[in-house]
Amino acid sequence: MGEERGKNRAIVTDVTLREYGQNVPSHYLHIFTTGIRAAIARRLIEAGFTHLELFSCVHSKIAPAMQKPILKEIGGALGRYEKVCFITLVPNKSGYESFLALNLGPDGYHHTMGVFFSAFEAHNRANLGRSIQETMEEYKPIIQDALSRKTHVVGYVSAAFGYLVPGRKEILKPDLEDLTGYIRFYFDLGVERVTLSDLQGVASAEETRRILDHLLSRLKGRHIESLGYHPHHISAEKAIANSKVAYDLGVRRFDASLGGTGGCVTGAPGNQPTETLVQALKQWGAETGIDGRAVRALAEMVQKELYAKIPLSQVRHPQSESKPTRVE
Repeated sequence: MGEERGKNRAIVTDVTLREYGQNVPSHYLHIFTTGIRAAIARRLIEAGFTHLELFSCVHSKIAPAMQKPILKEIGGALGRYEKVCFITLVPNKSGYESFLALNLGPDGYHHTMGVFFSAFEAHNRANLGRSIQETMEEYKPIIQDALSRKTHVVGYVSAAFGYLVPGRKEILKPDLEDLTGYIRFYFDLGVERVTLSDLQGVASAEETRRILDHLLSRLKGRHIESLGYHPHHISAEKAIANSKVAYDLGVRRFDASLGGTGGCVTGAPGNQPTETLVQALKQWGAETGIDGRAVRALAEMVQKELYAKIPLSQVRHPQSESKPTRVE
């Protein structure tokens, strides 16, 4: 899974199949079929994407579309791609056992394992059911075992730009020293990349710049090529504007989803639209290797065949030209 490098080379990871799929209720799985999921993945690859979030190894009661037989069927349908990074999220030891059982490691379908926790205790407990420290301790042997098997591992820090506590209007700001420590925790263990998520889209462009400036300063410029940005927002335009801030500071890895659908099961706005981000990156002078027309056509197909037919309680429509929103 070699990657092209260069100052103006940007990597876009499309997260549609994982974030949207994580929220599809069981009674809509006859629409959100294994066939259409595999077809979307193939069309993304044909459009030039080299990074896709596909699965999440969570309990089927939380995400019916992520039950093992379904993931096994999709994995088999797609097979193994040497030059495409398929990412599967693993929330805990049980999830890692599922990852191995589904043959997603390097001897099988060669998926990259994604691990994640929040920058805020309240959200981490709501999302993962345990403290940040407990999560980090549980992940240590998982990451070490995965790396010993030659599995690629990436990490995520949710709510890295602030957290709006449910039922309150106050936005809590992250402790930047703690946040720096979380990033170092991942890299010290051998994780290849770390993505920072604005989980609820709470940070303005100015706040995004302040936080990233501090982190890059504390990291002394190290790992800049391995840092990613994942903005959620009720406004696609504001998410794109925040990505421009990250881009100007040197970040070249971005997450997005078709039509902006996505969010978090604990409650969060959706993502920046993949089709809009690809166009914006081109305008900023970045090279993505992605066919913008093909992406927009795919976004229109997904809107017609999925978003219009599956009304998700966790999904809202972004305030933009692009349709859907919401999940983690």
